[in-house]
Order: sequence, then C-alpha cells, then structure tokens
Amino acid sequence: MSYRTYLSVISEEATSFCGIPSRTAIRVFTVLSWPYSVVVRVRNHLYSTGRLKAHKVNATVLSVGNLTTGGTGKTPLAVWLCRLLRERPARCAILTRGYKMQGGELSDEPALLAAQCPDTAVIVNPDRVAGAAEAIQSHGAQVLVMDDGFQHRRLARDLDIVAIDATVPFGYGRLLPAGLLREPITSLRRAHAVVLTRCDQVSDNALQQIEETVRRMNRDLVIVRSIHAPAGLKTSDGTEIGLEEIRGKRLYAFCGIGNPRSFFRMIERLGGVPVGSKVYDDHCRYTTDDLGQIRTEAAGREAAMILTTQKDWTKTSQLAGLGGYPPLAYLAVDLQIVAGASELTALIDRVLSGRIPSL
Repeated sequence: MSYRTYLSVISEEATSFCGIPSRTAIRVFTVLSWPYSVVVRVRNHLYSTGRLKAHKVNATVLSVGNLTTGGTGKTPLAVWLCRLLRERPARCAILTRGYKMQGGELSDEPALLAAQCPDTAVIVNPDRVAGAAEAIQSHGAQVLVMDDGFQHRRLARDLDIVAIDATVPFGYGRLLPAGLLREPITSLRRAHAVVLTRCDQVSDNALQQIEETVRRMNRDLVIVRSIHAPAGLKTSDGTEIGLEEIRGKRLYAFCGIGNPRSFFRMIERLGGVPVGSKVYDDHCRYTTDDLGQIRTEAAGREAAMILTTQKDWTKTSQLAGLGGYPPLAYLAVDLQIVAGASELTALIDRVLSGRIPSL
C-alpha cells in the first residue's frame, strides 16, 4: 500500500480499500495499534519516572519534533531556529537521524538542512547521544538543534518545541497505524512550546479549537502560529525566478512529502494554473526514469514549467536529464511566524541564558 493510499483510507476519503470499507480497515488498524500504544506509553512512563535515564551533554539541547508522522513543517522550523541562533553568540550544530546515501551524500532532509544553514554543522547519526558527542568534540558546538527529537528521549534536552500541522493537527485522533499519531496527545505535557504550521490554510475558528485542545493538555505552553511562506523559485540551471512570473502559467507539479496538498495549494495561491500533478511517497528515491516520465507527462499537458519542493529538489538535482522542456524549478519555502514570535524568542533566550556566554 502506498502512503497516499494509506492516507486516503485512515482519513476516510476513500470509501473502501481492497473491497473492505474504510471504517472496517480503520478498526483493523486500531487493533494493530494496541501493542504500539502499550510500548509507547510504557517507554514514556519509564523516562518520566527516571527508570530510563536520559543522557545529558555539555551543550544546550533544543529539540524540534512533532506528535504525528508526515510533513508537519518541523524541518523549516529547525531552519528558522538555526537562523535565530545565528544572531546569538553561540556555536550551533544540527542533529538529525537521517541517513547518508552512496558516495557520502546526504539524504533529503539532512541535505535540505545543510543547504539552508550553510554555516551550521549537520551531524547525521541515528544515535543522538553519539551525534551530540561528535558535534561538541569535533565542531565545538554549544547549542544542539535536535531535528525530529520529541520521541527520542535518550538525549536529554533543555527545550522541546513541537510542530503541529494545523491542517491535520492530531493525526485523525488515533495512534499509528490507525491514525498518524506517534504518541498520545497527552504527551504535550512534557513540551515547552507548540508551533502551529500552515495556519493560513485553515479558518480562525479551527485554529482556536486546536489551541484549546493544546491548552487542555498543557496550560503553560507557549503557542505560536506560523505559515509556510514562498521564498522564491530557482530553475535547474540556477536561474532565480520571481514568484509573480508563474501567475497564469500552466504548471505541472510533483512531490514526495508528508503533506503534498499543502504544496499544491501554495502553487494555486501564487496564481499558477495546475495542469497535472504526481505524488510520490515521502522519502522517495527518484530515478532518471521517474524524471523522464514526469517530463513526458508535463509536456503532454502543455505545461510551461515543472515545479517541485526544495526537499524533492535535493533528491533529483544529481540525476541526468534535468535540462530540457518544460523547465524544472523548485519552490523554496520559509517558516514565517505570524503570532507569538516574541514569546517563543523570549523562551529560547531564557533557556540559553546562563549557559552561553554574553547572551
């Protein structure tokens, strides 16, 4: 089952799966989620009671994570945090559990982090404690930004920031595989801040309801609203294109991210005219044949341009056949905080205060 099919089942957008009603499939998935739920709850209890010890390191650890699988926007949030830390007198490094591809090249998310934070060391190691030791010893890091760190409790942290996608805030309210929750919503009790992402794609009433739910879990949380703001377009030959230049143009789009709809909505809001799209599974490894099929389909639909995300661009940029027609470009996106920036910044500075000289 592809990730796209799986989402259509658990969201009940699809009425059936392999002849089975979606609601029946969800009931089966719910039964399968029980052992996972037990393991998650027991593990969290052991850490919370100190029976499992979190390893402390000689650096300030700021964790960026989420409650659900899929694209909540934690990577743009990690980039935002690193750029904020750049303004502080602190040496920063990013810890990510991603993997390295053949030839030592970074995979999608680590490569994106490295591209957007060129002056920050990116340490790729599924063992966060070992990665932290490398960042401190080899790079002199004073602050560690742990990407996708909320569930990785073996490394002690000073601050937990949780990204929640406002379009699918609580993963349909069910744990994996019946829903998208990696752990119960009550886990927000151990968080310090929540950043709601893609707030421009839902109503104010929906945002208020999400905030009320979050507050019921933890009244002390700093809650921030943000959007994913288009930052620019760049073609395969390095040419930068103004966002206004795609207005009214026929566009073919493809991506392999956790929340593809948000990407397609963004293109429509920029005034592009969608003539076709293709969705791949998150973390898909593209091939030259994939790119050829995309270009053939886009040309057949008379698209003026093919658009993808910067994350997908990092996975296709080394492939042959990037040139040609229609031209291929990626849409760069930045996290932009629209409410609560001062509260979050003050919280981060309080955490850093006393640990980083001259702050």
